[in-house]
This record gives sequence, C-alpha cells and structure tokens, in this order.
Amino acid sequence: MKRTNSLSGPLHDVAGDAGHVDHPPRVGFFTDTSVCIGCKACEVACKEWNLVPDDGFDLLGMSMDNTGSLGASTWRHVAFVEQPVPLGAQTSGLAGLPTGEVSAGPVQAEVVAGRLRAAERGGGELGTSPLEVPEVPEDLGMPTFRRPGDGTGAETRTDFRWLMSSDVCKHCTHAGCLDVCPTGALFRTEFGTVVVQQDICNGCGYCVSGCPYGVIDRGIADGRAHKCTLCYDRLHDGLEPACAKACPTDSIQFGELDELRERAANRVDELHERGVTEARLYGADPDDGVGGTGAFFLLLDEPEVYGLPPDPVVPTRDAPAMWRAAGAAGAAFLAAGVAAFLGARR
Repeated sequence: MKRTNSLSGPLHDVAGDAGHVDHPPRVGFFTDTSVCIGCKACEVACKEWNLVPDDGFDLLGMSMDNTGSLGASTWRHVAFVEQPVPLGAQTSGLAGLPTGEVSAGPVQAEVVAGRLRAAERGGGELGTSPLEVPEVPEDLGMPTFRRPGDGTGAETRTDFRWLMSSDVCKHCTHAGCLDVCPTGALFRTEFGTVVVQQDICNGCGYCVSGCPYGVIDRGIADGRAHKCTLCYDRLHDGLEPACAKACPTDSIQFGELDELRERAANRVDELHERGVTEARLYGADPDDGVGGTGAFFLLLDEPEVYGLPPDPVVPTRDAPAMWRAAGAAGAAFLAAGVAAFLGARR
C-alpha cells in the first residue's frame, strides 16, 4: 500500500510492509533550522526522558557544542556552524544593533553608566554633579586582564551568521540498519519508526556500518547499539516526543509525516518570498537514496555544512542484485564442475 502527497512521489506504507495491520499513520519530525536558537533543550529533554548518559562538558573547541555528533549517548545533537556570510536579506548583520558610544571594557562602561545616574539625581550636566563617579577607578597596583570580547563592539561583527540545527536519527523509509541486523533487534514499529531492542542486540555492529548517516553507535558500557526511538513509549500514550515537546521555537515539529511534508514545502516557499533563497529541504524526497526519511530538515545551506551526506544511499540497495549475480556465478561454476566430472568419467 502507498499513499501520495503533494511533494513529488509516493509515500511508502512502511508499517504495512513490516506486517502491521490497521496501524496508525506514519509519524516523524520536521526540523526547521531557520528558527533553531541552539538552546539544546531538545538534547536535555531527550537525555532526561530516555535516561541517556551525559557527554561530559568538553566544548570540543566548537562554541557550545559539547556533543560533536550523534552517538550512543547522543540521540539528539545540536550543530553550531559559524559562517562568514549574513542570513538572507539581513545584509546589515549586527551593525544595525544599537551599540551606543561606549567602546571600552566593562569597567569603563560601568563608570560612564554611574556618571549618567549621578547627573540625573543631581539635576546637573554630565560631569558636574557632586555624586559623579570618578572616570578612572583607583589604581591599586593589581594586574588587569582583558576578557574575550572586551573592547570589541557589535559593529566589528557584520559579516557572519550562525547556522544551528538539531540532528537526529532519520528513521529511513529504506533502512539499511534493518536490512543487516542478524538478530532482529532492530524493528519497524506500527508508527513507521525504527527502534533498537537492547535486550536482543548482540553488539555485532553491522547496523553501524549499515547507516548512511552515521547515526547508530555502540555504547561503551554494554557494547550494544543505541539511537533515537522517536520516544516510542510516549507515542503509545498519545504524547509527542520529548525533544519536540521541549523545543521553545517549534524548530522541531512532530506529526503525521505527509502533513509535515506539506507544511515544510509551504515554509520553503515562504522563506523564498522573503529573500532567503538558500532555504531547501533535506530528506523529504521519496526518490532519494533511502526512499525519503521519517525525520527531515529545512536547511539554509548545503547538507555538508551541517555534517549531512549530500546524496545518502542505503548500503544494502544493491544487495539483491549482488546476490542474484553471486547465485548465477555459483550456478555457472557448479555446472562447469559437473561437466568436467562427467567428461572425466567418459
């Protein structure tokens, strides 16, 4: 069974293909990175609800990114990408912000603010009030230190933008992890999502190499595979996943997949009309190398910028043809062996 939608092609009934009868509609995520503020509420909510261990507090030299990538202990990863270009039509960058006339460090800024308050209380001109704060603090002979950013106003930061995106398992239509799992630990749920059962996983790691996105990883403590379940337990109770529930800007949107795809297409059109012509969808095309994903994204640059493969292909795509070729080659060798044996007997 297949359903069609307004994007480009058929939306496969993956739950029905997996044997689920009278199942609910396929659900998933639409992540609109244009409104992501990098707050990491999704990461925290995911870890708290699913009891996923923390990743430590090493910032990895990449802004506030202390996770780096998806893994066994990171089912949601917020990427921070700084680029030397403004966003869409916002050509003024931060130069349009009110920077005032204070360009010194925090001590001098506080001095000037104090003088202003004193002048207001005394009713006189700036610098004439008896409550005026001294311009220069008393020199106590202590060393002074400059903090990062001291003496640099917003006017010096006019040519960059932040790209932020919350990455997650894609719950692919054609999931390579499902194809290669030898124990059945990975299964397709009635909601169309892909879940790992840790009590069945033997830690072989085949699914790690079977994922074109590098999502699945084995845990250090138990050696078993771990990844996002799209909060399978919450779905059973009619609740949305914890990450989407916690997102303050609705960057992460949860719902029926065909409805999300329609909403995403409208959002791209809206951004294009506003001059953000670089907006594009990633993972929403059912004709891509994985048959479309159950978690897709609105990006403001090429996928590689966000650490996503530009043309993902399920590794097992050519497996049937390879097995057929191997079977034909085996049959040919067998026929040649039988012919040689019969010829020798004659």
